[in-house]
Amino acid sequence: MIKLKALLKASHFGPTLIVTTIGFGFSWYYLNFFESLFVAFGIFTGQLVVGWSNDLYDLADDLKHQRLSKPLVVESINTDYLINWLKIMTPLSFALNLLGPLGLEGGLVYQLGIACGVAYNFYFKFSWMSPLPFAVAFAALPSSIAISAGVQPPVWMWLGGASLGVAAHFINVLKDMEQDQQSEIRGLPQRLGSRNSKVAAGVLIFIGLTTVFMAVI
Repeated sequence: MIKLKALLKASHFGPTLIVTTIGFGFSWYYLNFFESLFVAFGIFTGQLVVGWSNDLYDLADDLKHQRLSKPLVVESINTDYLINWLKIMTPLSFALNLLGPLGLEGGLVYQLGIACGVAYNFYFKFSWMSPLPFAVAFAALPSSIAISAGVQPPVWMWLGGASLGVAAHFINVLKDMEQDQQSEIRGLPQRLGSRNSKVAAGVLIFIGLTTVFMAVI
């Protein structure tokens, strides 16, 4: 039970749960309840892959800054244990999303989002292009579900998703901004600083919500 809690915590469980819930909501709009549950489970497994790979890659930096909320830092699980779970979850997530209700095309679109999340962990977080994976991933999530239902994703869906995804990136970085700058993690928010990142997040949230609101009224 302790290791299960640690695994969930290492997945960045809060954001993972939020993304899974959003995916379930979109799915239920297009699909039936049981198909939506299956889609949500597939989304959840993909988020586990992103979160676990993030904690594995960031371990040295987390130790440097003594981030005691991280399971690997406090050794409630070790790297071998997490790597073994990642080896299981990665192909499982791929299969669930391609062979489930999302279908091949929708599943591939969602897997593009997962690939972006992993690419952020290993490369984009150090680049001024750090918002790009978030824009693609958050646009891909609702679009993959629409595609699975035979619907061409409308502009508001991918534009709103991309805007809110980039806003989430700016907000998520704020708590570790100073430590990231000390570690020379130079994503766009770290380059802009806390104040400008808050402004950017606010503007992007406004654009995203306005885009969605204008589409549904």
